[in-house]
Amino acid sequence: MRLSWIIAAGVAVAAYSPPARRWYLTWGATPEEATGPLAGDELLLEPDLQSTRAVTVDAPPAAVWPWLVQMGSGRGGAYTYDWIENLLGLGMHSADEILPRFQHLAVGDVLPLGPDGPGMRVEICEPEQTLSFRSEDGDWVWTFRLHPEGAYTRLVSRNRIAAPTASWPARIVTRLVMEPGSLIMERRMLLGIKERAERTVPPSEQTAVRRETSGLSRRDGSGDG
Repeated sequence: MRLSWIIAAGVAVAAYSPPARRWYLTWGATPEEATGPLAGDELLLEPDLQSTRAVTVDAPPAAVWPWLVQMGSGRGGAYTYDWIENLLGLGMHSADEILPRFQHLAVGDVLPLGPDGPGMRVEICEPEQTLSFRSEDGDWVWTFRLHPEGAYTRLVSRNRIAAPTASWPARIVTRLVMEPGSLIMERRMLLGIKERAERTVPPSEQTAVRRETSGLSRRDGSGDG
């Protein structure tokens, strides 16, 4: 029993080490993306936790944006592991096509997290650029940023979370579970959006994109497997 506790403690220390935390909190993001300011940061000035993750999409922002605006419970889903989301009662069903009825998102719209969950209010909605949500209690801000690089798009996702009422031990336990766990879900989401957006670009345009950008240095977390 004592050995198992020692092993568990060792695993926890390794998982919470600075290199490990940096990897799962900034997967796919460049140092500039991970540390630089992003529209929406001002909505939660002093978060207890921030993650910034990113992926390169072989498509223009116009091909990525429709998948972002239709996200949500009872809408286009989250493009991640639906079965995990639905174990939590979120009612997510990831769409594989653009849904016209969910393409008209605007500042002030509130999207529920699950049938009976709290709402996420749209705070910034700049088409093909920035989409930012804030939870109704103000403790969570989630921002997507689309940055064109030639014919590619850098899709950056940033979460800023506050835990003002949690005790110090509770915060540590939450981080040990939440930080690596959120990478599993968000990585699948980013790759899911990438796959869907790239499918909407005609093969002839994809060939032109690769020819136009051949020889350029690309930054893409999707190569991590």
